[in-house]
Amino acid sequence: MSKTSQNVETTQPASIPVPVTVVTGFLGSGKTTLLNYILTQEHGKKIAVIENEFGEIGIDNNLVVGADEEIFEMSNGCICCTVRGDLIRVLGNFMKRKDKFDYILIETTGMADPSPVAQTFFVDDDTKDSFDLDAIVTIVDAKHVWQHIDDSSECQEQIAFADIILLNKTDLVTPAEIDKLEQKIYSMNSLVKIHRTQNSVIDLDKILNVKSFDLKGKLEKKPDFLKEDLPFEWIGKYKISNGTYEIDFKEGPDPSINLAIIPVKESDDIESIKDMGVTTFSNNIGPYSDGDLFTQSENPIKFTFPDKGSSKIRFKIDGSESDTFAIFTEHLPSEYDMKVSSGEQVFEPIESKIYPHSHTHDNTVTSIGIDISGSVDYNKFNDWLGDLLRTKGTDIFRSKGIISIKDREDRIIFQGVHMLLDVVSDRNWEDGEERNNQLVFIGRNLNREEITKGFSSCLI
Repeated sequence: MSKTSQNVETTQPASIPVPVTVVTGFLGSGKTTLLNYILTQEHGKKIAVIENEFGEIGIDNNLVVGADEEIFEMSNGCICCTVRGDLIRVLGNFMKRKDKFDYILIETTGMADPSPVAQTFFVDDDTKDSFDLDAIVTIVDAKHVWQHIDDSSECQEQIAFADIILLNKTDLVTPAEIDKLEQKIYSMNSLVKIHRTQNSVIDLDKILNVKSFDLKGKLEKKPDFLKEDLPFEWIGKYKISNGTYEIDFKEGPDPSINLAIIPVKESDDIESIKDMGVTTFSNNIGPYSDGDLFTQSENPIKFTFPDKGSSKIRFKIDGSESDTFAIFTEHLPSEYDMKVSSGEQVFEPIESKIYPHSHTHDNTVTSIGIDISGSVDYNKFNDWLGDLLRTKGTDIFRSKGIISIKDREDRIIFQGVHMLLDVVSDRNWEDGEERNNQLVFIGRNLNREEITKGFSSCLI
């Protein structure tokens, strides 16, 4: 999300790049808490925030102070996979109103490798000229990080790639445990600066405008750092003219796929049209369902698969002068047995190329989102949530939600990490505002039906 904080107004000279701090850290480490702290301090900066969350529904925009002004949010996404599209687009929009802010904070999802986010500021010329990557700040949960530090590649990358680490929640562990964790962190990243914090409170001069990002050092640590990760994994060129076509899919490893269809010249080689796809994927992606018909344009579409069986997208080429089109797909066509056809005729690409992502994710970590209107009985809700975290807390890495309680005018917000839970009162529900309960659970071995049924039993 993006937000302009209400602090003393200053204007960044047009010739000076705007500094950017990337805030990362594993699920529940305290990233949103840090953002709230920064945005409420008198630092004399007008700050824009870009936020990404890992979850089926996005609620973090409601958890950041004053986040009702301007929002940029990517839900259930991977900012490191879509970074050259969505992130470049929003940064470009910021530059059109440069007088409205003079600092940018980017909060990545807790499941993101921060290096492709940082990469954006060096591989895209416009972004490189307009912004200056100041530091990557990683927040480490001193109490819970041991459950992930040895088996989560995301957690390891966040620590290894950090310029500054906030060793957070130090009040929940002993000094000896903190010393042991610091030794572990230094073994993974010997040059990082570590600050011990509680509730993500830190002297802002230690994390903002510190000029800690060292490109040369990052290249020594990660030689492929500047190897670009594209928002698509495959390009195929097809020789097809005006008409209506179908793209058929079988069920694949992911429940949805983003793709774009762009007219090109037959003489264009794949590498020469790659940037066309990057630009196109930076546009808003519209959702389409099974059997939808759309007219080819330079806007990508997001196709969500039905629960079972085969699926198809229908697209119409109308009035184009070109007879050659490039199809850009987020995932490999082979994973979905993709087929392009018109009537009985099946078309094969005349040229294609794979662009594999250089990073991987822990696909065993999933999220469950619940969005149900109404109000709950507080005692029932408290008993249900407490029992859920006691019995399943080891597998629930992160829990958060906004709840409507019967006979109360204020919203209730809960945030949890494993079995540790914090519940606070928020603003009052506004007149005419629908009382929606929104909950997100992130972890392993989550039972959607059981969790949804359990919460529903708390409703009045």
